[in-house]
Amino acid sequence: MGASRSSGTTDELGPDEDSGGGPPGRSADPGPPADDGGIAGEPPGSELLAALLDGMDAALCAFDAAGTVTHWNREAERVLGWTAREAVGRTGFAGWAVRRADADEVRARLMSAMDAPGRQVHEFALLRKDGGRVLVRTQSAGVRGADGQPAGVYCAFSEVHAQIDLERAIALSEALLEDASWGVVLVDVDLRPTVVNAYAARALGGDRTALLGRPLGELVVQGVEELEAALHHVLAEGAPSAPAELWVTLRTAEGERRRCWRSGFLRLASPLTEEPVPLGVGWLFRDVTAAKLAEQEADRLRFRASQLHRAARTASECEDPMEAATSLLDFALAGFADHVLVDLVAGERLVRTAATPFDAPGPCLPVSGGAIPARYGPGHPALRSVERAGTVRTSAGAGAGDAAQSWASERRWPRDAAHALCAVLRSRGRTLGVLTFLRAANRSAFERPDAAYAETVAARVAGAVDLAQVTAGT
Repeated sequence: MGASRSSGTTDELGPDEDSGGGPPGRSADPGPPADDGGIAGEPPGSELLAALLDGMDAALCAFDAAGTVTHWNREAERVLGWTAREAVGRTGFAGWAVRRADADEVRARLMSAMDAPGRQVHEFALLRKDGGRVLVRTQSAGVRGADGQPAGVYCAFSEVHAQIDLERAIALSEALLEDASWGVVLVDVDLRPTVVNAYAARALGGDRTALLGRPLGELVVQGVEELEAALHHVLAEGAPSAPAELWVTLRTAEGERRRCWRSGFLRLASPLTEEPVPLGVGWLFRDVTAAKLAEQEADRLRFRASQLHRAARTASECEDPMEAATSLLDFALAGFADHVLVDLVAGERLVRTAATPFDAPGPCLPVSGGAIPARYGPGHPALRSVERAGTVRTSAGAGAGDAAQSWASERRWPRDAAHALCAVLRSRGRTLGVLTFLRAANRSAFERPDAAYAETVAARVAGAVDLAQVTAGT
């Protein structure tokens, strides 16, 4: 709401303001000179009142008890085009701000607020100075004099579309911060949450109130650096052009869990200042972990199917069945494991027949000098796989460094091995040996889908090994 001009406006409302016969809306008695910095002839503080009214963001006008305009601020001038000098002193809106046909109804509805309790809201079509019409929404209320009697009415108004835009913005913000189907977090310039909606609270694993003001590092175990970097970038440079997918690990009561959030960011700036002052960042996100995992699994399956197809074509061109077996394993290793060992049954023991290098990446090759006994101790995963005629998975656990190397060395595996999968080699109802796939500590442990893939590879390798043994025996 804006404020009235100090010239051409009155500073008090009441039926006696025009009794001195002066210009409409002005008191005939100028009164004593102001001694407090005010304008002579106006009550002390009138300049302050005018400044306050002119600084308001909504249009404001006021009427005395007779319906004469006494106040008219700058926003009212902006909306309708009439200046305070032109508006103050007129009786009602008839013939200038309202069509004459509508003037009586508008006057009656506005002045009825003088005797009614509280505020009244109306919508009117007013006239601009240039002749155009504008639909406004008004809030009017009565003004009481010093004796408690009705002394006039003040009316604040704004263009309807501006009011509707404001209401929509408020409704949108309330909906986003309450029951939106994606997470909304407002963070301040120190990157601490100030508002968290219900979805975000569930995703972050905490109570909406308890999450406020806490550093993000207390909520996110891994990935907080990437999240904070994105927030800093938004504060400095503005919102990115596309959503970002962030992988984070959360600390929850049930333990740590890894999630993927598709995130969008908005820089928040104060609308009340001439220069944009950053208030923080609006962070909107959805949990897309299930979709990303499904997408990754689909990509993995396509890649593995392609590798098996290429391996089969390559193996079919090999004259030596054992060369075909090692070629199959070279294709199977890509993206799946770091090492592979081929141990075949020879009587009551296993012998190492082919393997990848222990000290560096390389192809799977037959052991130089011929097969050598595998010195596996009791309960070794490879032996258990042969005994069960099935697949065995194992890992070094949470230990690292010397403990992990000791775990691998005890099992006669490369020192960098931390995860193992043993798949039995069977052909024509006989157990021929065992395949051992190994991963380093920087990779994840083998899971059930990995076991299914290893069993498929083992079945193809077993067929080649069986053929090699048959060929060697003839």
